[in-house]
Amino acid sequence: MGHEDALRAQLTDDPNNEEAFAALAEIVRRRAAEDPTLEDPLRDYSEEIPESKQREADLAVWSLAEELAGHPRGWYPLIELGRLSLADDPEGAVRRFITAAERDPDGNALAEGLAILRANGMPVEALGLGVGHWRVREHSPVVGKHLVLAALEADRVFEAKQHLRALDLHPDTKTVKPLQAELAKAIAAAEKG
Repeated sequence: MGHEDALRAQLTDDPNNEEAFAALAEIVRRRAAEDPTLEDPLRDYSEEIPESKQREADLAVWSLAEELAGHPRGWYPLIELGRLSLADDPEGAVRRFITAAERDPDGNALAEGLAILRANGMPVEALGLGVGHWRVREHSPVVGKHLVLAALEADRVFEAKQHLRALDLHPDTKTVKPLQAELAKAIAAAEKG
């Protein structure tokens, strides 16, 4: 319990501490997945969690994220809530990603939301989220990368080129230049396509 209390204290101070959240979420997941009626010493506990237990574990993490999302600067818990709700409530998930993006001045929340949407085959939704919230001079260039790739995934090559050009405005040219070269290759491959 001491470790759990320490993690909770860290998250009270910084609700966006991803490592502390992941560690506490793992504790909560494991506790929710435990089956007190099956204390079988021959059971392999490294096996996959049955679907019903996985659902219970996800609900436990949902409760944790919801508790932490009330913090006015807490964007990471909202990202977790969005990820957990994406399959059942895509519009609600996008709203959570929007709120997370609005709470994070560095753009990390926006990049996370875009990555989740892209990974779930929702590039158009990623574009909607990114275009509405990307501040190229202030946010991580990773946001621009996700926007270019989302545009390509949505078969919007012209829009991908616009996002690539927008990266010219980012002040960290040392980081942006190799990224632009990588993305230019992706655009060229899509045009040949």
